[in-house]
Amino acid sequence: MTKYIIKRILLAIMSIIIVSAITFFVMELIPGGPFNKEKATSPQAQAALEARYNLDKPVGQQYLIYMGNIAHGDWGVSLKNGREIWPDMISRFKISAKLGFSAIVVATIIGVILGSIAALTRNKLPDRIIVFFTTLGTAMPSFVLATLLMLVFCLKLQWIPVWNSYNPNYVLPIIALSVYPMAYITRLTKTSMLDALNQDYIRTAKAKGVSKAKVIFVHALRNALIPVVTYLGPEVAYILTGSMVVENIFTIGGLGTAFVTSIVNRDYTTIMAVTLFLAILMVVANLLTDIAYKLIDPRINFN
Repeated sequence: MTKYIIKRILLAIMSIIIVSAITFFVMELIPGGPFNKEKATSPQAQAALEARYNLDKPVGQQYLIYMGNIAHGDWGVSLKNGREIWPDMISRFKISAKLGFSAIVVATIIGVILGSIAALTRNKLPDRIIVFFTTLGTAMPSFVLATLLMLVFCLKLQWIPVWNSYNPNYVLPIIALSVYPMAYITRLTKTSMLDALNQDYIRTAKAKGVSKAKVIFVHALRNALIPVVTYLGPEVAYILTGSMVVENIFTIGGLGTAFVTSIVNRDYTTIMAVTLFLAILMVVANLLTDIAYKLIDPRINFN
């Protein structure tokens, strides 16, 4: 187990380096620059700004300087406003994390419950109703659902106020973010549960007189959760950073909004910082997922 974790950590570091290199060098291919404005900047001012942020050096040297600063905990400053990126990124991430964590908890709990019900009532009315709504949920993009929710509940019915940064209401954004993963988890749970219920150990447990509830929730559901855990690893990292489109629709101002703004402004340091932050979340989430496998099913061996 320890050997496997060390190997995964080394692979995670390598993955982060590859992601950072691709992002950094692709940004250099984008026309224009962070200091391009409608009003032309003088050549002297342009040269001074490029020298200040090491943009006058060769691209390879710029990358090494940047990664060296990251290794020392220096995430740099924004090329647009001169503010330190790390405090601003963390403050925005808190908003995205609150929204994303709530969405993934709702999606997981409801998805597992609905998937279990669908498996236990296969080809019956509850199963057909659940299949209909999960198909609808997977087919509808989150930004379409977010727009519909805002139109109906905020503008037409006026049950929920439009987003207010001083008194935010996370109900609609959480619904918009959780519907797709909830539908996907429901389908995963149903398929895995049906497979588990047909295994020999389930029949053995029933033959020994084990109660139906224990057979379902201890034996079958525990093994059915492995595919769900596999899906949750990268999904948690993705949702925790916040859906960029959903955040923009509700003007939440989280990390996703900052990332979109940095791309529009060609704010290279902010783009790199958010990309690296997301990559770190992804590899950590995948590592924790693999460790969770062992806790769910002790039969799994790590080589």
